[in-house]
Amino acid sequence: MSNLQRKIMKNHLPPTIPSSRIGRSDSFKKSRGRDFKPTIWSEYFSQKEEIVLNEKTAFCVYKSKPPEKQGPILLLLHGGGYSGLTWSQFSIEITSMIHCQCLSIDLRGHGETTTEDDLDLSAESLSSDVGKLMEKMYPENCPPIHLVGHSMGGAIAVHIAYRELLPSLVGITVIDVVEGTAMEALASMQSFLRSRPNYFRSIPNAIEWCIRSGQVRNVDSAKVSMPGQIINTKTGKLATCELPLPEEDPEKNDELTKFSNPLSISEDEENESSESFKTPAPADAEDTSKKYTWRIDLSKSEKFWIGWFEGLSEKFLNLRVPKQLLLASIDGLDRALTVGQMQGKFQMQVLARCGHAVHEDRPHEVAEVISSYLIRNKFAEIAGEFRNFMPAC
Repeated sequence: MSNLQRKIMKNHLPPTIPSSRIGRSDSFKKSRGRDFKPTIWSEYFSQKEEIVLNEKTAFCVYKSKPPEKQGPILLLLHGGGYSGLTWSQFSIEITSMIHCQCLSIDLRGHGETTTEDDLDLSAESLSSDVGKLMEKMYPENCPPIHLVGHSMGGAIAVHIAYRELLPSLVGITVIDVVEGTAMEALASMQSFLRSRPNYFRSIPNAIEWCIRSGQVRNVDSAKVSMPGQIINTKTGKLATCELPLPEEDPEKNDELTKFSNPLSISEDEENESSESFKTPAPADAEDTSKKYTWRIDLSKSEKFWIGWFEGLSEKFLNLRVPKQLLLASIDGLDRALTVGQMQGKFQMQVLARCGHAVHEDRPHEVAEVISSYLIRNKFAEIAGEFRNFMPAC
């Protein structure tokens, strides 16, 4: 892999996550001895609702409490492979800063959402899904909506706004996805996806991999978001359905980690490549080593990747609503967005010391940036004390 490809995958890996060799933060070093026990969604959202569109289609939506004062809906769209739980910590943070309600959706093919065709991840289907869902939830008098999307979800948010599928849309925030770098990174995506483990022996095992591989650098966020990305291989149900986990013997867990956990690596092994994560259990291990696998096989969505990102920059620049772009690196801007940013067509903010999952790595800072943007545009009012985050660009 070339240096350019590594750089792209670090900052703008479109359908899923950053390479495990890149961007290992302090959380990696501090993860030794940490508790990787998962946390349940109800610690972050007040309600999980199943919205039925027809006999074969039902969307899972996580909701925060309605605001005490009137405020906008923040409609949160996750990246490819993630789930609505990726926004858990962000939701807690931003609802403490401004009067708003967060709605976090499990998109088609992800989380606990079920559709007639979970493999149809085209931009048209994903964006239409969101339009139909909001129409079902708010047939009349829909509150103002501010779209927030990460990676693939950011691309879909642009498609939704461009197609004007949400009549009450007031603004949009796109997190860490840019057409130019995303399109270049697609050539490396299949090899990257093959480098990930296919199975996990337990939910804590998956959370530990999530942190040590660099997918997420915030342990607390990984503990709530990772269970929404894997399913039990026997039941086919999402790992979140098994929470909370029963209490286990700590000594037994220590022995399991010491002798069975492939992620129990030494300090000398810390800088090795992601090959140690490639096969999470020996080939001749018992079936218990393959208890969980990914909810969605992202490699099968390849035919839709170009449709997500092609023409994205021009669509974004031509949107009629206020626009905000949050990036993990300034290097990610393509030519069209560079020109548009110089012309003041959108607000941009770069957040350092984070990976591709910006909103999971630094939920407080992302909430501050978006809150300040909404207050500045008079879309929301302050609900608590927070630092007014001025745009960098």
